[in-house]
Amino acid sequence: MEIAIVLTLLLIAVILFATEKVSIEIVTLLMLIILASLRIITPEEAFAGFSSDFIIIIASIFILSAALEETGILDFAVVRLVRLAKRSTNLMLLMVMLVTGIVSAFMNNTTVTAMFVTPLVGLSKRINKSASKILMPLAYAAILGGTCTLIGTSTNVAVSGYIAKVGLEPIGLFEISGIGLIIFLVGVAYMMTIGQRMLPDHTDQQLAEEYKLQKYVTEVVVMPDSMLIGQLVFASDLTSLNLRMLNIIRGKENFLPDFRTRIREGDVLLVEGDLDNLMKVKETKGIQIMADVLAAQDLETENIRLAEVMITRQSNLINRTVKESEFLRRFGLVVLAVSRHGETLRSKIGSMELRMGDVLLVQGAPQRFDQLRSSNHLAVLDEFEPLLFKKRKGIIAISCFLLAIVAGTMDLLPLSIAFLMAAVISILLRCISSEKAYSAIDWRLLILIGGMTAFGTAMENSGAADFLAHGIVDLMGPVGGKMGILAGFVLLTVILTQPMSNAAAALVIIPVALRAAIEVGADPRAFAIAIMLSASVSLVTPFEPSCILVYSPGKYRFWDFIKIGSPLTLLLITVILLLVPVFWPM
Repeated sequence: MEIAIVLTLLLIAVILFATEKVSIEIVTLLMLIILASLRIITPEEAFAGFSSDFIIIIASIFILSAALEETGILDFAVVRLVRLAKRSTNLMLLMVMLVTGIVSAFMNNTTVTAMFVTPLVGLSKRINKSASKILMPLAYAAILGGTCTLIGTSTNVAVSGYIAKVGLEPIGLFEISGIGLIIFLVGVAYMMTIGQRMLPDHTDQQLAEEYKLQKYVTEVVVMPDSMLIGQLVFASDLTSLNLRMLNIIRGKENFLPDFRTRIREGDVLLVEGDLDNLMKVKETKGIQIMADVLAAQDLETENIRLAEVMITRQSNLINRTVKESEFLRRFGLVVLAVSRHGETLRSKIGSMELRMGDVLLVQGAPQRFDQLRSSNHLAVLDEFEPLLFKKRKGIIAISCFLLAIVAGTMDLLPLSIAFLMAAVISILLRCISSEKAYSAIDWRLLILIGGMTAFGTAMENSGAADFLAHGIVDLMGPVGGKMGILAGFVLLTVILTQPMSNAAAALVIIPVALRAAIEVGADPRAFAIAIMLSASVSLVTPFEPSCILVYSPGKYRFWDFIKIGSPLTLLLITVILLLVPVFWPM
């Protein structure tokens, strides 16, 4: 009975993770509550993952990564790439991937991707090269670079913590560097040759044309007998028709309204909406329609401009609607459209729930965009303006990171203590403020990893791990022996990382794989490491957070990732199956 309950909960979790109807941390906590309530796991087992030292390691790395970003040292590196790009774009692309991979070997790959996306979009505009030719290689390099060290990705840290919990030797900081470096270099070689030829080349368009806004924009003149006179712009009869007010021409003045602006006689209102609602406007008394279609340049003036902004990984706008977040009042910008996963969304913007990686087409005063450059919530995808390089603090931040690595590698300090100490020192020496340090931590990821660790315990306690292990051994054992069983687990991990996060997928598979390895007389650590690595090479779909961050800025389509990522994933799976038994004999 318990086996059926655990496997049913797993199926429900996979569906909820895939549909994103409920946030992943809430799903994880609900599973823990159910498992503990049914006595499948004890309260101590439910929360053991949250008190593990690997949670401290991951949180500390988030803080150290943010400290490096805050000092402007990565922007300093991008400036050097700009100079390099003037000589050779291929050499520049190679350097982008190499630098990204090196940095990602010691920092969370999603964080690394987020830090480089905005500068590289600006760089692509400066060198007149499509961002789609740069951003997918960036994401893949960040993901594969994480396979080179234990701290390169949260998945590695979580798997190491789990196998240590069940009595196996934890993974060393550089134990996987040999095979990880080979995986990374194979990925780079693929993207510089086959992958580069398949990358789309999206030419730049006027933003209004790209988002097809001009087909939906109308000039409305307010006549003397209009009921609109005196109404608040954003609570007027026009907004009740699901029309968005873009800007107002009042005499010789062209300005963007705010939540206090009232409509006056003679105002020319630029409104945007779908064609059905625009037809209803024509029937309204007291107004005159000047034009059904407006030229794209009319949406921008000397004092008003259009730009794209991206929802960042740490933004507090995620899972909130434009209306709930009071976007206009908070940022002084009007959201005209949203680009998500290659699709442009223009209707019911106010009630749309925002997600990480969404690119918003916004309109506002130029100074408003300047203010956003220091925001943690929105990144302006525009000409790149590097942060001031704080050399002294940059040296301190790097030194803290390197000292933590040395101390952990040489066993001078436990790895968790070494990285926690480095994070605390970076805060004490003002490389980053405590407020920004807290906001830099991806709490949702920590809850997910802690909860899925407990779910692994539930699979063991209930017998679900044994049940699945026997099934896979019976299915794959006669076909290929130990290697066939290992290949089955690797493929299953790759499949599960599509609807689930890499760490969650690995933590679900690990308990089953360890039981199977013991049953067939193989080395459990070899199985664990193979599964851990395979969770990081699943590049078939763009559901990995690093890929989500480049999806909209790169103007990619879903098929682009399948076409380019599938052959690379198969190639890397082959590398893992061939080399894991060499590095860790079974």
